[in-house]
Amino acid sequence: MTTPPALIVAGHGTRDDAGAQAFRDFVGELGRRHPELPVAGGFIELSPPPLGEAVAELVGRGVRRFAAVPLMLVSAGHAKGDIPAALAREKERHPGISYTYGRPLGPHPALLSVLERRLRQAVDPSWDPAEVTVLLVGRGSTDPDANAEVCKAARLLWEGRGYGAVETAFVSLAAPDVPSGLDRCARLGARRIVVLPYFLFTGILPDRVRHQTEQWAAAHPETEVRSADVIGPEPELLDLVMERYAEAVQGDLRMNCDSCVYRIALPGFEDKVGAPQQPHFHPDDDGHHHHGHHGHGHAPSHAH
Repeated sequence: MTTPPALIVAGHGTRDDAGAQAFRDFVGELGRRHPELPVAGGFIELSPPPLGEAVAELVGRGVRRFAAVPLMLVSAGHAKGDIPAALAREKERHPGISYTYGRPLGPHPALLSVLERRLRQAVDPSWDPAEVTVLLVGRGSTDPDANAEVCKAARLLWEGRGYGAVETAFVSLAAPDVPSGLDRCARLGARRIVVLPYFLFTGILPDRVRHQTEQWAAAHPETEVRSADVIGPEPELLDLVMERYAEAVQGDLRMNCDSCVYRIALPGFEDKVGAPQQPHFHPDDDGHHHHGHHGHGHAPSHAH
């Protein structure tokens, strides 16, 4: 029987000791859950162990094939450039190894479910969700694609869950910042706001989000403001990493199918799962019949 490729979990890194330990504990739990699989994890910067050390550890155990999963919510510079570059460097250091590279984690329905749980934990049970505005706060990036992914997560979180609105803000490198995002919510008429950090683990930046939220709330006593917790090492996150691992091993990187209403029972759209797709007529197209399939090119079998 062929030994499966090892799993390398690649983290960003943080100066926060608790956040770095949360990552290391998470990787350890993955290894305990999957004893049949060599598992290791490392950071790109700021925290030990570095990614190269994790690769060297597994090579020392005889591993030659790897699948790397970036433990990151969006695809920014680290996921797009730094991790592939680091893996290429390790391939030069260890002749004979090979690797495949998975995709970042979000926005995925499993993580959206955890975010919704964090919201429920933060609000007063008597609050009507329709009267709650959520401010989803991402890390922020100089990469507009990464920032757009946070906006996509916000929209998917809003769909079908009954919240009044889900706005976005960023804690670094991108606008609007947290105070500006809260100002926007207030200008839109929000009286109850939950600030929801779009982060996997605790760290300096999530702490900054909470601190800035508390400062804004103190200056705006007319508005009820709550802070929700980070995603954390939930079972959904553990399962999702293994899903990304399996995609990388099998070469089944399915683009936007994570949030496809024809595959996934998204809130309010459950009836669309498995619905057959038929060519359809656009009345504004001057009699031109659209010969593709509904949405983003789904064949009737949804195997795309």
